[in-house]
Amino acid sequence: MRLREGEEMKKKSLAIVMVLLMMVSMMSVVMTGCGNSGSSDGDTIKIGIVQLVEHTSLDQIRESIIAQLEEEGYVDGDNIEINYQNAQNEQSNLKTICQGFVADKVDIIVAITTPAAQVAMSETDEIPIVFSAVTDPVAAEVVSDMEKPGGNVTGTSDAISVEKIMGLAEEITPGFKTVGALYNSSETNSVAAIEALREYAAENSLELVESAITSANEIQPAAQNLAKKCDIVFSPTDNTVASSIATANKVFIDAKVPFYVGADSMVKDGGFATYGVDYEYLGQETAKMIVEIIKGADPAEMPVRTMDEMAMYINSQTAADMGIKIPQDILDKATDLAKEDL
Repeated sequence: MRLREGEEMKKKSLAIVMVLLMMVSMMSVVMTGCGNSGSSDGDTIKIGIVQLVEHTSLDQIRESIIAQLEEEGYVDGDNIEINYQNAQNEQSNLKTICQGFVADKVDIIVAITTPAAQVAMSETDEIPIVFSAVTDPVAAEVVSDMEKPGGNVTGTSDAISVEKIMGLAEEITPGFKTVGALYNSSETNSVAAIEALREYAAENSLELVESAITSANEIQPAAQNLAKKCDIVFSPTDNTVASSIATANKVFIDAKVPFYVGADSMVKDGGFATYGVDYEYLGQETAKMIVEIIKGADPAEMPVRTMDEMAMYINSQTAADMGIKIPQDILDKATDLAKEDL
């Protein structure tokens, strides 16, 4: 009898152990399922940032995106993982980088510049894409509508006002008759700005001389050609020019030809003046859109954000080097980037 009782006890104990093991196994499955639910609170969110080229404007956007994400509680190496890639102004690199992001199954792609956004959206229609510094998203066919982008893409635009920049030129250097245009004809953002400049020139009886380039190596001869023919020269938010702006600046300063540009950072780097976008703010707004998507917003329903408030920027050192005196009323309301940081 005792032997039988012992065997019965062993059987009951074994049954209890088996039940407990099954319960633990089931709980493990449930927990694993919860942990794989996309960007849940317990997951690290993977963000791929692709930048066409490194120059002050674009670097400022990227740095302010990362800083604003931290302000919003998303810290690289903690609850997000940022993979930053620089395409070094090569279209083929953009494609390789974006393909890598798709293969790595990142949660969000951040595309800085028009070419970066165009390539990113050609590689995926599923991963949310947030662009920044896309001047004309509709013309670039990045979105179909500014208010309701549709698809998986939205972001921020750095559209400039050519009319305001030319108005500033009239205030600082009045009387000009010939305007030069230095830009990369393969950059959709630049082409859109130059088209606006053509319209302005026609409406104001100005002669327009264009020097379209395709690489940074062409900047110096193009600038020299414009310096001989023009009273002032304009370059939009052109990535090729911005990445090698020192070359253009030297030519125009030596020739004493004011070089008006599209971005505050281009003024910081030696350009003469602009009426334009604050790129730090642009990056901050981009980061806020990223956070909205992390929290569940649909890019298709998120309007593209434009920077309606623009500011005046000058470089007093560049002006001094050319012997140009900037009017006091301009000095009173402009930010002098020869003296202040961005």
